[in-house]
Amino acid sequence: MMISAYQSFVSPDTYLWIFITVVLVYLFWVSFMMRQHYALTLQDRLAVFEVRYRYFSLTGNRIELLEDQLSKSQLLALRFASDAELPELAQQAYNENLEPDAIKKSIKNWKPDLERV
Repeated sequence: MMISAYQSFVSPDTYLWIFITVVLVYLFWVSFMMRQHYALTLQDRLAVFEVRYRYFSLTGNRIELLEDQLSKSQLLALRFASDAELPELAQQAYNENLEPDAIKKSIKNWKPDLERV
């Protein structure tokens, strides 16, 4: 990338090297954004798995029965609920189709997610 930027100033084919520089900068930017997107997608998947595990360990029932009717945003909002609140709040979110913000506002004992990137 630096070589193409240098060549755009010293080469007689200035427009070609400017084009190559712009393409390389764009590819660098896209690769950086894709890396961030993949990291956040993976964290969302892990957070959903955490909610599934916590719900199962607390109730002995699988949350997948409720999960079909809950959005990913609702499930991600449930991860902030304490163990005491999670089963009841999940059922309430399912019954009343609560928005993620309403789920978060319903939480009395907030469990922060301190390891999010």
